[in-house]
Amino acid sequence: MKSQFSVSLARIVEEFSLKPISVNGDPAEIMISSADVNRPGLQFSGYYEYYDNDRIQIVGKSEVSFLETLSKDEYEERISKFLSTKPPLVVIARGIEPSEFFVNQANINNVPLYQTSESTSDFMSALIAFLNVQLAPRITRHGVLVDVYGEGILILGESGVGKSEAAIELVKRGHRMIADDAVEIRRVSSRSLVGSAPENIRHFIELRGIGVINISRIFGVGAVKPTEKIDMVIKLEQWDSNKAYDRMGLEDETTEILGLNITSITIPIKPGRNLAVIIEVAAMNNRQKKMGYNAANELLKKLGMATDIIPERTSTNIDDVYK
Repeated sequence: MKSQFSVSLARIVEEFSLKPISVNGDPAEIMISSADVNRPGLQFSGYYEYYDNDRIQIVGKSEVSFLETLSKDEYEERISKFLSTKPPLVVIARGIEPSEFFVNQANINNVPLYQTSESTSDFMSALIAFLNVQLAPRITRHGVLVDVYGEGILILGESGVGKSEAAIELVKRGHRMIADDAVEIRRVSSRSLVGSAPENIRHFIELRGIGVINISRIFGVGAVKPTEKIDMVIKLEQWDSNKAYDRMGLEDETTEILGLNITSITIPIKPGRNLAVIIEVAAMNNRQKKMGYNAANELLKKLGMATDIIPERTSTNIDDVYK
């Protein structure tokens, strides 16, 4: 899925402590929009088919060693052609000092040139992971995200159903809160969603009748977490006596978020139900299922009933939760 977001060069420079060799522009205004990076070995050899000049270019020891085998005229021709494509950033790894001609050509073409002391592979892997998060497709949804026994639980439901109250009780029981009210969800890979809170409301939670409180100030920094992978969606709704709720746990329900199907369950709310305990059990049960154990299947086996007829998986789009 192609990214529609960007991150400033200044943010990248700060994150990786890059040393400027030739800045060429305001890093805060230079925006990177591609999560892919490139090592220009093929380009230095003269091959530009499928070359994408929107990518960050990383020059390592192999590329520098190859350039050193070229004659002076070939070297200058290859460097001039490469930098004339005007990539958004060129980083030289392993603390290698670029030649004077390389720096001059970067200045002529207004290409930012930086240096890192890290090895090429280490820097590249860290940079790709960083860009995948910063440029990931994302949506913001009304809900609560908590970390319960290592499982990221996204709690959804109508306003006033008790999401924040359940989160407070979970925090009191030793679990951690990531976001309340607004959850920013990013698809960081083809299999993973990560949730966080918008920076301006991070660690704050609203409790009707009390107001806004700061979780990290009241319960300590151990009660909060900046981000968490979303492993499960729990939908809270008012108990409907006319609705048939799943009592065995055989139904495989999912909620679609950014194209990924996340395991989900619906919990009906009525007086006397301890939501925090129910959510804890749901988190532990979800972990057991991922490890290959299903209590409902085992019970049916003990009762001598068939377990090969499982209800079809039902999927709900996250936007449908609020319709």
